[in-house]
Amino acid sequence: MITLVHDPIDVGRLRESLIRPEDGALVVFEGIVRNHAHGRAVRCLEYQAYEPMALKHLERIGEHARREFPIRDIGIAHRLGRLDPTECSVAIAVAAAHREAAFAACRYAIDEIKKTVPIWKKEFYQDGEVWVEGPA
Repeated sequence: MITLVHDPIDVGRLRESLIRPEDGALVVFEGIVRNHAHGRAVRCLEYQAYEPMALKHLERIGEHARREFPIRDIGIAHRLGRLDPTECSVAIAVAAAHREAAFAACRYAIDEIKKTVPIWKKEFYQDGEVWVEGPA
């Protein structure tokens, strides 16, 4: 399951879509909206994307993770639209026979998402808003 969503991410569904009896590890990462950034209070975030291209990038990240790490499968869900603090913006689940591979593939996926996927984040503060550039 690799997807872009406009509603809250169902992390349980992502987890359940991957887990199998042969797995010895399932690593789940959730990126959540925090209430501060750059010394300012954050009211909310807005994520926008060029969806067809962003989805292709996410799929490539998943394919690369399956080739380069000894994992069985990976799932990625990224949310778009307005999110409030504590809401999940991205979830990654990796199933593997062993935890080392699952952790490594999960770390690779989030780092690549931040670096390469055309998803843009706008932070809203009490006194203004700003588009955030680069990994945050």
